Amino acid sequence: MWMIVLFDLPVLTRKERKAANGFRHFLLDQGFEMSQFSVYMRHCVGKEQVEAMIRRVGKAVPPTGRVHVLTLTDKQYETTVCFDGRARQPQRKNPEQYVLF
Repeated sequence: MWMIVLFDLPVLTRKERKAANGFRHFLLDQGFEMSQFSVYMRHCVGKEQVEAMIRRVGKAVPPTGRVHVLTLTDKQYETTVCFDGRARQPQRKNPEQYVLF
């Protein structure tokens, strides 16, 4: 599954900027990658990992602003269409799962 975190955080005061930057750094430390400004995504192994990560994100949300967490299955993610400028990018592949014996 994929998690997408979208946020709009205020950055008018020094305290708000610090909180917004702290939240961005938290997401990066948790294995998210920046897709666009204020849009971060991460692959999770299953629903349990998604739920655990949602709880962690919820605890890290700054006191002001809005944060949305979306989840997509691997099949839904594979249908994503991306453009860089006007050039259509090749479809993304899901990460390979490791099998341990």
